[in-house]
Amino acid sequence: MDLAQFNKLRARSFNEQKSLLKKIAKGQTVLCSKCDQVIQLNVAVKEGEKAYAKCQKGCTYIELDMA
Repeated sequence: MDLAQFNKLRARSFNEQKSLLKKIAKGQTVLCSKCDQVIQLNVAVKEGEKAYAKCQKGCTYIELDMA
């Protein structure tokens, strides 16, 4: 795989994740593309822990840096 193709795939993935997080933050229900479970956003974390969005089974897991 060449570098240009890799960068396109990475950019597409980032934009898909950003769109998914925006929908969840607006209160929309978003389902995991693999297991069809609801993806939930958890931002109420203790110090030292990361915020995340994930489905019940864990096949979708997006860790957020809230710094």
